[in-house]
Amino acid sequence: MKSLRKKGIQDEAVLSAMEALPRHLFLEKAFEEWAYQDKPFPIGNEQTISQPYTVAYMTELLQVKKRQKVLEIGTGSGYQAALLALLGARVYTVERQQELYEQARRKLDQLGFGQIRTYWRDGYQGLPELAPFDRIIVTAGAPEVPEALLEQLAIGGMMVIPVGKKGQRMYRITRQSENQYDEEVLGHFRFVPFLEGKENGDED
Repeated sequence: MKSLRKKGIQDEAVLSAMEALPRHLFLEKAFEEWAYQDKPFPIGNEQTISQPYTVAYMTELLQVKKRQKVLEIGTGSGYQAALLALLGARVYTVERQQELYEQARRKLDQLGFGQIRTYWRDGYQGLPELAPFDRIIVTAGAPEVPEALLEQLAIGGMMVIPVGKKGQRMYRITRQSENQYDEEVLGHFRFVPFLEGKENGDED
């Protein structure tokens, strides 16, 4: 965690949760020995687990408080969802790739995170039937902010989302009222693209 502190992460709750969560358990065996380097790794289906600094940065921006209802778009390995649960959030997470969704659900159950609610769905649509959410975090690079996700944010709620086509800027959006949103445009990152629809494991 020293390297994350050196890079500017200050939220002690985030740092403690990351220290407590064994990242190697969310990686393929081939990458386990490098699990604690500050690097992203492939997790299959052309997706990656973000480097620890990116996870810490986004989680710190989100300012999660205990019992808050948090929607994650892009379950991936399940690591970010587990981290949010360790911070005391009630986590709902959506994954468009069926294979990743099933792997993450099994992994989270095995590690004692059965309270996290996982969905195989189109992330662009969010979970309207369970909205509003206090926090929304998007873990893929969106060309623009999906309107459906803005609508699912509670008044006073925050969304953290990387926006841009080739590289992304991190946005933190706070919903001030029914029709007013404040945007902060922050650091540069590079994410896998945020795609619409959902993918069945049987497809090519």
